[in-house]
Amino acid sequence: MAKRRLTVQQHRRIAEKQRKTVLGLDSDGDVADGGIEGVVITRFGTQAAVLPPDFRPGDRPQRCHIRAALADLVTGDRVIWRPGSPTGVVEARLDRASVISRPDPRGKLRPVAANVDRIAVVIAPEPEPHPNLIDRYLVAAEHEGIRPLLILNKVDLMGPGDSHIDRMLADYRALGYDILRVSAEAGIGLAEMRAYFARHTTVLVGQSGVGKSSLINLLYPEAQALIGELSAQMAKGRHTTTAATLYRLPGGGQLVDSPGIREFGLGHLDSRAIAEGFIEFRPFLGTCRFRDCHHAQEPGCAILDAVARHAISARRFGSYQLMVRGGGEG
Repeated sequence: MAKRRLTVQQHRRIAEKQRKTVLGLDSDGDVADGGIEGVVITRFGTQAAVLPPDFRPGDRPQRCHIRAALADLVTGDRVIWRPGSPTGVVEARLDRASVISRPDPRGKLRPVAANVDRIAVVIAPEPEPHPNLIDRYLVAAEHEGIRPLLILNKVDLMGPGDSHIDRMLADYRALGYDILRVSAEAGIGLAEMRAYFARHTTVLVGQSGVGKSSLINLLYPEAQALIGELSAQMAKGRHTTTAATLYRLPGGGQLVDSPGIREFGLGHLDSRAIAEGFIEFRPFLGTCRFRDCHHAQEPGCAILDAVARHAISARRFGSYQLMVRGGGEG
């Protein structure tokens, strides 16, 4: 007897039932059988610190074991977990709204943080900001589908010789990028920064020495205390700055800090993906004479024509060329 074939609708119903079973959800989509929805605050090896989605600053997380099938669980992931004494269990990971990935030493992409909606690139007059490095951060953010923000920290150190930084930021603002000018030391622009961060889940990236830690301490003064507590609870003294940590800010919003996502590699992106990361290129992409145009010296290249007409800045185009060749700062 021939096996009865299922309709598309039946396949969908079966798949949805299996999904709810795996996630510990009942027929109405609510958490069932003791499963609790939570968010991963940080992770160490086979364990994670988990809190409810509506946790408040200062709440103590639950230490949980992670099921072997959830090897790619990262800070910011929404999960279904079950409490235990002293250790609970993370049963399942819910769908991600976004994920930040970076290549590991073998070149394989690994997720680092999830459900982030802003990448804040921090620069300062010292160390000298490199436009190509900034462009690399922006291309990485655009590739991840996460809106970037530029923060100029240490504005109190700006002098007459730093007018090129103002011109550079004006160019980025003209492209539509959000820009904040602050000083952690002098207390400049902090109210505006707090108001911006209160609306988002943000990760900080940037060169060493630009003041990321100072900004974190201003936004969440208890950060170091939380790091120490998590270190003692989760890693037997291992310092948690080796792992991403999610903070709920007192004024609203969330902040992710991680050395693992302070720098991005672009080796996993081909020239087409890099070009798409330059937002001013997008109106011209796909309009070149040749479909496989590399925007180098081909006749009829729409990008080269836009550069010649100053519709695309020569500086940004040069930055693109450096990335495609695998060079540039950072």
